[in-house]
Amino acid sequence: MITLRNVTLRRSARVLLDSTSVTINPGEKVGLVGCNGAGKSTLFALLNGSLHEDGGEFFMPAQWRMAQVEQNMPETSESATAFVLDGDSRLTELRTTLERAEAASDGMAIAQAHSDLADAGVHDATSRAQALILGLGFQVHELERPVNSFSGGWRMRLQLARALMCPSDILLLDEPTNHLDLDALVWLEAWLKRYPGTLIVISHDREFLDAVTDVTLHIENAKLIRYGGNYSKFEDLRAQQLELQQAAFERQQDKIAHLQKFIDRFKAKASKAKQAQSRVKALERMEKLAPVLAAADFTFEFKEPANLPNPMLAITDASFGYRADDDSETVILRHVNRSVLAGQRIGILGANGQGKSTLVKTIAREMPQLAGKVTEGKGLNIGYFAQQELDVLRPDDSPLAHMIRLAKELGPESKEPSREQDLRNYLGSFNFNGDMVSQAVGTMSGGEKARLVLAMIVWQRPNLLLLDEPTNHLDLATREALSMALNSFDGTVMLVSHDRALLRAVCDDFWLVGRGKVEPFDGDLDDYQRYLLDESKRLREEAKLAQTEQSATPEAAKADTAPTIDPKEQRRLAAQARQLLAEKTRPFRRELEQIDKKLPQLTAERSALEEKLATPGLSGSDIADAGKQLKTVNDSIDALEERWLELSEQIESIQQELGAEA
Repeated sequence: MITLRNVTLRRSARVLLDSTSVTINPGEKVGLVGCNGAGKSTLFALLNGSLHEDGGEFFMPAQWRMAQVEQNMPETSESATAFVLDGDSRLTELRTTLERAEAASDGMAIAQAHSDLADAGVHDATSRAQALILGLGFQVHELERPVNSFSGGWRMRLQLARALMCPSDILLLDEPTNHLDLDALVWLEAWLKRYPGTLIVISHDREFLDAVTDVTLHIENAKLIRYGGNYSKFEDLRAQQLELQQAAFERQQDKIAHLQKFIDRFKAKASKAKQAQSRVKALERMEKLAPVLAAADFTFEFKEPANLPNPMLAITDASFGYRADDDSETVILRHVNRSVLAGQRIGILGANGQGKSTLVKTIAREMPQLAGKVTEGKGLNIGYFAQQELDVLRPDDSPLAHMIRLAKELGPESKEPSREQDLRNYLGSFNFNGDMVSQAVGTMSGGEKARLVLAMIVWQRPNLLLLDEPTNHLDLATREALSMALNSFDGTVMLVSHDRALLRAVCDDFWLVGRGKVEPFDGDLDDYQRYLLDESKRLREEAKLAQTEQSATPEAAKADTAPTIDPKEQRRLAAQARQLLAEKTRPFRRELEQIDKKLPQLTAERSALEEKLATPGLSGSDIADAGKQLKTVNDSIDALEERWLELSEQIESIQQELGAEA
């Protein structure tokens, strides 16, 4: 169990959490949400031990094993499989123990190490690592490729696979979907649903949070508020609370106005002075409620296109792919015959590596088709959002410099005002205010870069939008703004995205890119998710078959030659050690199990009572009864949590004691 009691967290002089308290129970899957800069990553720093609380008490069981995605870009020539396999810290530790035991010719220690390695799953570790790699979108032939031969986004996927490979009681994931395509995202959701430990995830993907989490922690105004339920449930509950808060504030304002009116009217009359003074004291004693201050929502809209050719473009018997410097060709898509009509909303689907970005880049004129024709409608004006924002941005230039250069490139073709002050005002509408217009783009966050690319696209008044993963790094508010802007856009949209909420809201037609073809997809996104899971399963089966055909692994060879004592004696010694630990900790673990069963029941009961109290129109007696029940439940939870902490500390003490004896 993780407990924060009156915790205060600061970054420099800024207070991000102010005397906040919350509890996370074992096995819960928690979504951590809040606006950018609210303190989500700072809270992660507290959880992983890289930051300490400035006030209050923070507790997490010391024996809990933690896994998280390393943020550094891995630079190593070892294979993808070996890199991910090394993420299993337990296996690495046990192999080191075995090497020391063999060097010391300690038969008992060697036997124990082999037993522990077997318990830790050494014999299927390679297949487990490769299943993770394939699930996150890699191909079978890439399993043995050097890590440093992959691009940055793919290396971050390997870091994610390495974190999933690590045995853990708690898993911290900060924006894990940013570098994933939809096929890898669907696989990750399925994996996380099966994860038995405590999960805390920061994400701006609404459907991902809904699918994976059962608790939501919201950071707002330096407070951490717990909601029972996924993100959609959190939104509903928070909306109800804000409505009740605003209603209570308005009622209090009416009461204050009434009291003040009496005071102003009668304070000068001797006969009413006493009553007026009592009302002054009542005003002073009154605990003032705060009004609901809704955050200013970011909105924008695409300008009306100057014209709408129909069809926008026609693709005739085309082949798409890459042409190398030596003129050799790599064909990815063949015999493509598709038309794009004015006003269409097309979602481009396909498993990773099948050619979605190749298709979009070719239509965007970033690369030529290898065969066939791509016929553009007269007056076609393309707005292209590249998957990697820096493909179109210059890191050393400012947003204003980007807009000035864009205005010069378009020249008389642009109908938009292009004086420097006009461009400054325009950037301000995309939240680039003050000194930000002169800040180097390379120092900006991913979300700020994405907003700048959107601003540049909108300014060009396109009639065809080609968007390749536009939501990477965008927060929920900006994603919602993009969805609204696309729905009101008069032109044509072609969208590649792993954000299913955006795809559902925007797209009417789907194209499936796969196995060298581009074809209509007859079905919805739920059908597509089933298709992706089937494809992922097929790839894993291919990898498993390939592995069985390989020669014995180093682990298997070592297992054949390593034992230097009788296997029966090895198992007896290991069992004896485990039995001693089990006997000493059994009564404490039994009580812990009972608490672990009871706490989720009480937590669910608390959530139900909180929802009941938030229901409009509840009678006074019902409110009183629910309030009493809620107090009883909260007292029970507090008592069980205290006992849980005591038992965990006792078990940890026994484990350390036996470790010292060994």
